Amino acid sequence: MPEGIVVKSTGSWYIVESCNEYFNCKLKGNFKIKGFKYTNPIAVGDRVVFSILKEESIGLIENILPRFNYIIRKATKLSKKSHIIASNLDHAILIVTLALPRTSTGFIDRFTVTAEAYHIPVKIIFNKYDLYNLKQKKELSNLIKIYEQIGYECLITSVKEKYNLDAFKELLQGHTSLVAGHSGVGKSALINAIEPSLNLKTDLLSDFNLKGKHTTTFAQLHKLSFGGYVIDTPGIKEFGLYDFSKEEISQYFPEMRSLMNNCKFNNCSHTSEPGCAIIEAYNNGDMAKSRYNNYVNIFNNPNEYEEDYMR
Repeated sequence: MPEGIVVKSTGSWYIVESCNEYFNCKLKGNFKIKGFKYTNPIAVGDRVVFSILKEESIGLIENILPRFNYIIRKATKLSKKSHIIASNLDHAILIVTLALPRTSTGFIDRFTVTAEAYHIPVKIIFNKYDLYNLKQKKELSNLIKIYEQIGYECLITSVKEKYNLDAFKELLQGHTSLVAGHSGVGKSALINAIEPSLNLKTDLLSDFNLKGKHTTTFAQLHKLSFGGYVIDTPGIKEFGLYDFSKEEISQYFPEMRSLMNNCKFNNCSHTSEPGCAIIEAYNNGDMAKSRYNNYVNIFNNPNEYEEDYMR
């Protein structure tokens, strides 16, 4: 049976690419994935084995090949299930902005925590630089310093001013890249700027609340003419962590991971204990206030959501 890669999922139908051909596929009736409870058993980026029903001109997905990574989030506030955003990624490109719509550091940190947990490198793109005022530019400088010091590559971009578009293109070249972020931060516009032939749909902010409107309905994998694949995702309004225990969260903060063995107690929560190396680093100014506060928020509410535009 042929193998292929899922390039689009609409919930019940999947488009699978195999040897430069595209097949409309559905799941075999008894198809199951053991383990986690997902809202979507198949995700964009999955490599699958499928058969072809010639009389119906469709494919049947028989099996999913092992994923080497994937990134998930809690499906909804009331759901106990998770939603797989994408799988088999070289890295995730998180598009954020300090302009409209503003991205909170809480959202950034919940995203990076999940990516760390699933071994997916993250690059942070601060987009819409042409809209930043002097105060926002100063804040941007501070945020880039914070995230680069702990190992996250950062890039400033502006589609309007064609600023750093070549550098953004270089990040994607030759890789399978997930591009994620709030609606309205300019994900599709950035991709269109470096690969105009894709002509991804873009839209303006909502006049009512100055937040982004969803323009991408389903996650979709696109082949890039200069090499590599990019997965364009629907705008993520909120990012709820899934199946995280409090005890493991600090492991996904790189600056905390390097200090936690110096704590007085082996079961230190890094929130109130005496002799905590992380609290000491925070008090000494060696850990960013926003990062520590977001850690405490996640620790106290590991499976809740980080709402839009909080900080």
